[in-house]
Amino acid sequence: LFAGVRQAQWLTKTKLVEGLPPSVQSILDNPAHTLQEHEGRVKDAISHARFWDTTEAAPRREQYCPVLFEDLIHLCRLMSRKYPSLSKRMLARNYRIAATWERESILLQIRGQNGILMNSMVPIPPVASKEEILATKDHVLETFHPILPTIDLQEVNVYKELNDTGFRVGYPYSHPHTLFFLESANICPNRFRPEQLRAKMLMFAFGNALAKAKALYGNDPKVLEQPIVVQSIGTDGQLFQFMVFQLNTTDLVSSDGIKNLVWIDSDHKLYEEAQCLPKIKKRVVVKPAGIYGFEPDTFKKFLALYLHGTV
Repeated sequence: LFAGVRQAQWLTKTKLVEGLPPSVQSILDNPAHTLQEHEGRVKDAISHARFWDTTEAAPRREQYCPVLFEDLIHLCRLMSRKYPSLSKRMLARNYRIAATWERESILLQIRGQNGILMNSMVPIPPVASKEEILATKDHVLETFHPILPTIDLQEVNVYKELNDTGFRVGYPYSHPHTLFFLESANICPNRFRPEQLRAKMLMFAFGNALAKAKALYGNDPKVLEQPIVVQSIGTDGQLFQFMVFQLNTTDLVSSDGIKNLVWIDSDHKLYEEAQCLPKIKKRVVVKPAGIYGFEPDTFKKFLALYLHGTV
């Protein structure tokens, strides 16, 4: 999207809140919810992705980014020993989402494949109170006049207004929990910039929540009695973006009334640098190979979003 998150906010009728919501922050602040020896295990995961899983001197991003993701998810799954309900999750790949809505007489749709989706047997409880939801009535959405908010969207002929979660009726893991976006293209111009990645994360979190809301409550625009929460995590294998989206309303035509909510915590590095080969000057090793600038708090946020809705 041309204007990034600001444009995605207008398209989805969403108010932005900086940082993580209190329900996620409380998990971060509680030592009981940490993984034992997590720093050493996360460092091993980084080393596996950047050093051990290749015969090349320096692996490509398209290789190490998915490997790191799988290792971090594995570490999160270890918490199911402590919280057995975490086993009621499923990762879905290559599923197809479809969501259609009208925004100020413009028909919009999200269709196709998005990131890897973790589904759950139970939904994430609403993160904003009824008072906070009602307070969004006073929020004024930013406009882009004289530029149209749809300036860079692909225009197509729509023959069927489709709303589909991508899963059959009766699928036991029917509630969207967290979307994972791996921006693993090795060539930088082919990757989403962080701002555009956050916009993509917001649009698809909204799309999954809207499709689920219409499957549960029908297509009529309304304020939801039970808001739907969908999370997003995006990474290029080093830099992480965290997002929690709450769908409060499917009445999206007008900019008035109750808005949806999104919490975004941006640009957190898991590590500063992975030195694949030692740096040598005049036959002296001045910088050994290894991980530099490790930030354990980034994984703590990753784990907190994984545990959210269960603990």
